[in-house]
Amino acid sequence: MEILSYAPQYAENFKNLNLAWLERLFSVEPHDEEVLGDPNKYIIQPGGTIFFVKDAGKIIATVALMKIEDGVYELTKMAVTPEYQGKKIGQKLLEHSLKFAKNQGWDHLIIYSSRKLENAIYIYKKYGFEEIPIEENNPYARGDIKLKLNLS
Repeated sequence: MEILSYAPQYAENFKNLNLAWLERLFSVEPHDEEVLGDPNKYIIQPGGTIFFVKDAGKIIATVALMKIEDGVYELTKMAVTPEYQGKKIGQKLLEHSLKFAKNQGWDHLIIYSSRKLENAIYIYKKYGFEEIPIEENNPYARGDIKLKLNLS
């Protein structure tokens, strides 16, 4: 198993991994369609990054760090293929992302999530994310919780 950085040939993997869980648990929102349809425009070009986990030649997981403003990034679009869930791959990807963000000298990460995703929220809090007030006009209709991790 290896963690890879974004390359254009993985754009379709990024989209499909995320569509799978969004369609299964929620619905695909316009903001999702924009970002998943053109990750280079919405994540990479503004200064963010995307990581992938590859196992036996197959992309099995992904996560993005999307720039909100200088020093502030949203940890978003984390997805693990169902048959690999429960094997701590998401946690390894989260650890990799946190190490990367700290090495970049970023101030903090935020996450918008849904309380429906109890396991994910538990893991975020385990890694030091704390719940903060969520703004009314957050980018996701499904978003009912916002978390923040100070990196400095």
